[in-house]
Amino acid sequence: MTSTQLTLGPVYYLWDGPKWRDFYFRIADEAPVSRVIVGETVCSKRQHFIDPHMDEVIERLEAAGKEVVISTYALVTLMRETKKLRAIAEETDRLIEVNDLSAFMYLDSRPHTVGPLVNVYNAATARLLKTRGATALCLPPELPMNSVAAIAGDEPGVELEVFAFGRVPLAISARCAHARSKGKIKDNCMFVCAEEPDGLDVRTLDRQPFLSLNGVQTMSHTCQSLIGELDELRRAGINRFRLSPQDCDMVAVAEVYRAVLDGTLDAKAARARLSAIYPDVPLSNGFLYGREGAAMVAAAADA
Repeated sequence: MTSTQLTLGPVYYLWDGPKWRDFYFRIADEAPVSRVIVGETVCSKRQHFIDPHMDEVIERLEAAGKEVVISTYALVTLMRETKKLRAIAEETDRLIEVNDLSAFMYLDSRPHTVGPLVNVYNAATARLLKTRGATALCLPPELPMNSVAAIAGDEPGVELEVFAFGRVPLAISARCAHARSKGKIKDNCMFVCAEEPDGLDVRTLDRQPFLSLNGVQTMSHTCQSLIGELDELRRAGINRFRLSPQDCDMVAVAEVYRAVLDGTLDAKAARARLSAIYPDVPLSNGFLYGREGAAMVAAAADA
């Protein structure tokens, strides 16, 4: 097994149950990723779409040699969400990914991972989370390179991961702007977010794409891609990279990242392939350079 690994993050969007199941079946059979995060993260109302398929998805992934981690909600506000969080903690022996600190109520310092929605902005926070049982941290996608390097250089004692592909999760709310945009309210949303399986574009007054709505979650319009910065990140001490599922061929995306990590494809060619695989969403890497997230900065690897 190679020392640098790929993780597939949870599906943030609302896909119907069969599509969600078949997506993970193909990941199990074809994608060069070693760890897969499964479970609802954004909205508890979506839970019943995936629950009937969860066991067979986990079984298929583990049979293919993937490490399965169970995701938890990014915002816990309702009793049913608290009950689900407790049930996940009590009923699974697998690693759980924490996306909201309320999960610590039920983990009792057992080993777990921490997702990119938890604010880990310095090495002291990373070390503190390690004392609570964290074995791996996916750093927030808005961190610049100097912060990533500082956290990794401090050797906090946990595996560090970087958000290397996907629309960036920026914020989450107790209210649903996605439903509101279609004349609905959250309590009677009719699951309108399913109409946009890759997010609903938000445009400025002069009609420029700006953000993307995904139910109660606000995401970037652009797709963060650190394909040109993988070598620099590895030199800084990062050996795991997260791919966040979009409504495109994620097996092909994983193969491109694997090829760059293995040295069989250069970054410039890889970026061209990613643009072809996910053609309607511009790629960006601005956050890593301390710029606006939507910026695309030429990487040294492109030279």
